[in-house]
Amino acid sequence: MTPASLPYIGPEQIAALLSPREAVQAVEAVLRDGFDPADDPVRSQVGIRHGQFLLMPSELARSAGVKIATVAPRDSGAGLPRIQGLYVLFDAVTLAPKTLLDGPVLTALRTPAVSVAAVGPALTRTTEPAGVVVFGAGPQGTGHADTLRSVLAGKREIAGVTYVVRHPEAYARLRRPDVAIVSTGGDEAAEAVRDAAVVVCATDSRVPLFDSTLVRDDAVVIAVGSHEPDAREIDAALFRRAQVIVEDVKTALRECGDIVMAVAENAVTPQHLVAMRSTVRGEVELAADRPVLFKSSGMSWEDLVVAEAIVSRLEKDS
Repeated sequence: MTPASLPYIGPEQIAALLSPREAVQAVEAVLRDGFDPADDPVRSQVGIRHGQFLLMPSELARSAGVKIATVAPRDSGAGLPRIQGLYVLFDAVTLAPKTLLDGPVLTALRTPAVSVAAVGPALTRTTEPAGVVVFGAGPQGTGHADTLRSVLAGKREIAGVTYVVRHPEAYARLRRPDVAIVSTGGDEAAEAVRDAAVVVCATDSRVPLFDSTLVRDDAVVIAVGSHEPDAREIDAALFRRAQVIVEDVKTALRECGDIVMAVAENAVTPQHLVAMRSTVRGEVELAADRPVLFKSSGMSWEDLVVAEAIVSRLEKDS
């Protein structure tokens, strides 16, 4: 197959082929089948003249793949998304390229799938209606809300979703009877965190987003926005209280500023970090009397798992 003849799966087709619930199931299945995220290759960042490349390779039994993302300066003035990219799926044995997929939409599907898989048992241990607070209303913020709705349907009611953003007027399109848009740092945001069963942090903030003393003892907190060692969305105090889950301990200690700084401030030790593989496989019970906190860095295997599931569905439907 020549590059010109490679099939391309675009944003709308990805959404049609794989639901958020199915993406969660794909992540859970690969971990239950024995894959260990600790074996994943380290991703790399390469500086170029007008930004950087982010290269994320991985390999499973049937497929190999790499996501090639570009990160442009915020003030590029081109009117294009800051992050763009493609995913290339290869056959694991012949290494022949098989399929191209839209990179940003794949990322927006797999990231909340990983989050929900990591904390799944904590989300369904009660049938009490769950209030959800999401800091950030970009693709990751809305994607987490959509994935929670998809996975909890028939298991636990979503009582409402509150998006906390810097400029609420820019997100009026999201407002519905069960969706509120409130301003960062206000009383409404604090009250929403205080009442929430689930708090999602999906921003580019480099400092904590809220006072963690507001977080309920039985809450689930998901933080996916920061992936640099000097940026954090969650304060150290929450790490002292919480059961902390990560994709892979070494990766978290290298890349996750929330973790790096909490360890430096003696709020948590590396030995107390729980790998999500253990929660998905039922080897570690999630706490019911203190917050459950999942800190994601984003790893290459996650894109491959979901890309493989998308392509498998396409082949089945063809």
